Amino acid sequence: MFIVLLISKLLFMIASAETSVADSTSVFRLPDLPYEMTALAPNVSEETLRYHYGKHHQTYVDNVNKLIVGTRFASMPLDEIVRQADGPLYNNAAQVLNHNLYFLALAPAAVAKHAPEGPLAAAIKRDFGSFDAMKVQLAKAATSLFGSGWVWLAENKNGNLVILSESNAGNPLRHGLTPLLGIDVWEHAYYIDYRNDRARSIDQLWDVIDWQVVEDRYGKH
Repeated sequence: MFIVLLISKLLFMIASAETSVADSTSVFRLPDLPYEMTALAPNVSEETLRYHYGKHHQTYVDNVNKLIVGTRFASMPLDEIVRQADGPLYNNAAQVLNHNLYFLALAPAAVAKHAPEGPLAAAIKRDFGSFDAMKVQLAKAATSLFGSGWVWLAENKNGNLVILSESNAGNPLRHGLTPLLGIDVWEHAYYIDYRNDRARSIDQLWDVIDWQVVEDRYGKH
């Protein structure tokens, strides 16, 4: 009986240790989209979403979950990993965060808020002259960015707005800025629908950006 109890206790201790290790590691997942895969068409097709969100985004998530195991990043929130990591972990973690921000700022054209109001609208007018002028500057930056990357509308610690062009997985957090809106100019974001016409893909994106989401991100740093 004593031996049976001892074995049971040892098995319980091993199981508890395994649970403790598992609980100390963050497991990142794709965010649930607040719209159906067909809801952004024709601006963003179902096929693009299935590849961009369902495959590319998922791959970045899977890579982060593998790369953090046994490291000091295992229990960190995603934004802290982006601030602190380098190399493959930074690239994949930043791409997870970038895509989270991107996909969650989109909405069907019929329900998206097409222009900001309140403090964000006032900040845009102050820093760019007008909402339309800001859109022109964002589009120009996104069209002219060489190679793959992101163009961001970001906020500094004083609440001022800036447009930031970043190659590859670049995120404003690395510059002490808060990302508000990201435009993805990697080819997988638009090539199915627009082939090499990046400018047209950006023009079509405006109709499915939900500025209510962007408003909600402003002033939260």
